[in-house]
Formats: sequence, structure tokens, C-alpha cells
Amino acid sequence: MALTTFRKKFKLEIRNEILRHARNEFVHEGYGGFSMRRLAELVGCVPSAIYKHFASKAEVFDCLVQESLAALMQASSSVPDLLGEDPIDRLKRGLWAYVTFGLENPDHYQFAFVLQSPDSKRLRVPNVTYEALKGRIRKCIDAGHFPKGDLDLMAQSLWASAHGITSLLIQKPLFPWVPRQRLISQIIDASVSGLMHPQRKERKTNGVG
Repeated sequence: MALTTFRKKFKLEIRNEILRHARNEFVHEGYGGFSMRRLAELVGCVPSAIYKHFASKAEVFDCLVQESLAALMQASSSVPDLLGEDPIDRLKRGLWAYVTFGLENPDHYQFAFVLQSPDSKRLRVPNVTYEALKGRIRKCIDAGHFPKGDLDLMAQSLWASAHGITSLLIQKPLFPWVPRQRLISQIIDASVSGLMHPQRKERKTNGVG
């Protein structure tokens, strides 16, 4: 039993080592520039050893995508509900968590949304995160902050704004951006404000809850 446990642990460690090197290679070389032979060199083994864990480059890539989506979903679910919090503030905190995750984990973010594989057949939709976003928007509608409308359109417009600023900050680090905190706040505030009832928007602008 002890030997079997050791072998499983060793196999898992090797698999994690393969994925660690593979993530770095995909990010820096792109999907087209990645090779299983080069991956084997980085891990310190022969190519056949890699194929004992993964059948193809596409399988390695898909595994890393799923890992990244899981990490994003974990970050999203870790945003707590605060008793008595205004739904608008809750929505903005969720968007902030999304952007913060991307900036603190750029490799994960690129696998989740930027890097593409022509061989992958999986649809990359962060269902848990997306449904959480729609749930926060629904609470804003119920509270009268947003008019009733197409929930998916609202969610996707906010997602597009959050994704846009996250991707730009990751991919253009040398651009002379204004302070990140100000820029992200401006994007999130403007995106959320654009969905609000005109009367509610005016009250928020004037500092009235």
C-alpha cells in the first residue's frame, strides 16, 4: 500500500512539473511554437515520458485552460456577501476581483481568455463566474438600480469592459498608463453607471445611496 501511494504521489508530482513548464512555454512561445520535444527537454526526460501523462499538445493545453478557469472561478466565489451591502457596490467588488485576478495571475488569465488552440474542441466559458455576475446584476435589477432587460446583454457588456482593461494592462505593461487604481475604477464605475436608471445614476453621482 505504501509503495502504491508513493508511486501515485510521484506520478502526480511529475505531471505537475510537466504542466508548470508547459504553461511557461505556451505563454512565451504561443501554441504554434510549442513542442512536446522541447517540453521534455525542460522537464529533463525523454518525449515518450511526456506521452505517458498526456496524449498530445492539445491535451496539455486543454488541461492548463481548465486549471486557469478553475482558479478564476475560485477567485470569483471568494468574494463574500456583506450584510446590508448595496447591490451596486457588490457588483463593483465582483468586477474588481475579476480584474485583480487577471493582473495578479497573468498566465492563468491568458490561458482562460487569450491563448488559442486550433486543435481544442472545448468551449471556454467560465460558467460559474458568468452566472455569479448575472446573479449580481439580477440583484441590482431587483433593487431598482437597473431597468429590467436582457440579462445576458448586461452581463456581457460588463464582462467585455473588465476583460478589456485587464487584457490591455497585461499585454501593454510599458504603456504610460495613469495609476492603475484610478483607471480600473473609472472603467468599472462608467460601465456600471451605463446600466443604471437615469434617476438612480443621478443620485449615485450626487453621493446619495
